[in-house]
Amino acid sequence: MVTCVDIRVLNLRCGEAYNGHIVKQRKEYAKVSAYHIYEHGIVRVKVPVPFPLRWVNGYILHDDEGYVIIDPGLHTESSIQAWGMVWEELQIAPQQINKIILTHHHPDHYGLAGWMQQRTGSEVYMSRTGHGLAQRMWSLHSGEWMTDALCRMFAAHGLPQDKQEKMREHLRSFYPLVSPHPEVRYLEEGEEWQAGSLHFQTISVSGHADQHLVFIDQERKLMFCGDHVLPRITPNISYLPDEDADPLHAYLTDLDKLASYDVQIVFPGHRDPFTNLQARAEELRRHHVKRLQKMIDLVQSPANVYDVCLAMFGEGLSIHQLRFAMSETLAHLVYLRRRGYVHMDETGLPYRFIKIRDYRTE
Repeated sequence: MVTCVDIRVLNLRCGEAYNGHIVKQRKEYAKVSAYHIYEHGIVRVKVPVPFPLRWVNGYILHDDEGYVIIDPGLHTESSIQAWGMVWEELQIAPQQINKIILTHHHPDHYGLAGWMQQRTGSEVYMSRTGHGLAQRMWSLHSGEWMTDALCRMFAAHGLPQDKQEKMREHLRSFYPLVSPHPEVRYLEEGEEWQAGSLHFQTISVSGHADQHLVFIDQERKLMFCGDHVLPRITPNISYLPDEDADPLHAYLTDLDKLASYDVQIVFPGHRDPFTNLQARAEELRRHHVKRLQKMIDLVQSPANVYDVCLAMFGEGLSIHQLRFAMSETLAHLVYLRRRGYVHMDETGLPYRFIKIRDYRTE
C-alpha cells in the first residue's frame, strides 16, 4: 500500500512576488510548487517547467548525513522558488543536502543541478555517458556540435527551410536553462548507495536517454525510474546523431529488463507514482508496435521523415514538439529499416523511406 500526504500547493498570479521572486509563466495562474510525502519519508516535489508537461518530479530522500535530491529540474526562477518553498516548509537548510543524483542528462532533470550544487555544496552523481552527452548537447564549450548535427539531420530528412533556423534557435535556448554545469562524480550500473534506511541498486537503461540510471530498493520493492517508464504518457524515443544506432530497440529491450523486477511502487520523472510496473511496460510495448505498424502504412509510397511525422503527430506542432516528433519518427523508421521492413533512399535530399514488406511483431 502506498501512503501519500498532500502537504501544500502554492498558487500565485503571474507577476505576483514570492520571497522576492516574480512569477513568470504563460498561464494566468501558475502552480509554483506542490509536494507529497510517501512511505519511507520519500518527498515528491512537483518542479514547474515551461512546457506542456507542466512539471517534472524531483525527489527528496532523508539520509543519515542530511538529504539526497533526485533530479532537481530545469534552471528557471520558478524552479528555484519551488525548491526554496519546499525547503522552508520542511525546515531543510540547503547545507543539509549532501547529494544530488541525476537519472539522465535531459535539461528538465539535469538543468538545475549546477545551481543547486553551488547553493548547497553537495556532490552531483550521474552516469559517465550521461555527463558526456550533457556536455556535448548543452555546453557552449562543445562548439554547438550537437546543435549543428541535429539541424543537418533534420534538414536531410525534410525539415522545411523556414523551420530550420527556428529549430537552431530553439536548441540554443536551452543553454541558460542548464547553466552552470555541475562538477560530476560517476555512478554506474551495479553500484549501490543508501539514503537512510533505503538501499538502492543502480540499473542502467537506454532508449529514452543513453545510460539512463534507475534505482531499485529490492527489499522495499520500490523503484525510481526517471523517464524510462511513465504513467499515462509515453516516453519520447529519439534518434540522435552519433548516439545509439537503434534507440527503439534499446528502449524495448531495457523495458523488459525493468519489468523483470518485483516492485510495488514506481516513482517516475513525470506524472504520479504508480503500481503494476509489468502492466504499464506491456502497454508501452503495445503502443510502439501500433506505431510501427502505422508507419509502415505511411510509407507505402516514398515519404520523408518530416511528412511521416506530420501524418503521425499532426501539423499544429510547436518547434519544441516538432523536435521530439521528428526524432521519434526517425527512431521508428530506423528500427524498421534495420530489420528489413523499409528501405531508405539516399540518392537525393531529402532522404525518403519506402515499405519493403509488412511488419510482423518480433
